[in-house]
Amino acid sequence: MLTVDDYKEKIKKLLALAQSPSEAEAKAALLKARKLMAEYKLTEADLKEAEEQPVKDILTDITCSKRRDPWIVNLSTIIGRNYCCQGYIRRNKHKQTILIGFIGLENDVEVCVNIFKYAVEVVLAEIKRIMKEDPCHSENAGVSYGYGFCAGLHKAFKKQQEENQNEWGLVLVLPKAVAEATGHLTKKPFNARSQENITPDNYMKGYIEGEKFSINRLAERKQA
Repeated sequence: MLTVDDYKEKIKKLLALAQSPSEAEAKAALLKARKLMAEYKLTEADLKEAEEQPVKDILTDITCSKRRDPWIVNLSTIIGRNYCCQGYIRRNKHKQTILIGFIGLENDVEVCVNIFKYAVEVVLAEIKRIMKEDPCHSENAGVSYGYGFCAGLHKAFKKQQEENQNEWGLVLVLPKAVAEATGHLTKKPFNARSQENITPDNYMKGYIEGEKFSINRLAERKQA
């Protein structure tokens, strides 16, 4: 039976295996991690341990703004929603830069934050590569890629949810205690002007990679 320590260790090993992967392998890692969360939660339900966990709020050190990497907010929403947590943004008074945070049950939110940081690193690394290969790219090239990644990841999560709905899909929902703890959070959308100037080629690159996702790619890479 999968214990919380086993579960967290599996997630750590999974992300370590996927260091500096291709975008498709990154998505495979994120989906595999979500499957592990589902398996753990089924075990947790059998042991009735979920009720004993406190709700925890973690403010990460990941920052962005409406001009710099605004796609990070979209990514936090998608990751949080699919890892049983609620992502949120915090802006210091008179500052344009915002911080990303997550609220969830203790075991969930720790994993969610690690997954989120991993995803941000993957996207930023690819954006850096794109800009290095073609310095003439517009400033919106990286932003477009980031939004495309988010869209592709969202589609991959949705497909995974639909394919596993009867098996474990219902366990990956926002816990009632977390919903109650996050009821005060603002639902105001985070709109960046750069979204109006998306470059289709970079956006579609990220999106198409999401559609090519294969859950077995990490296992294949490990065996190679």
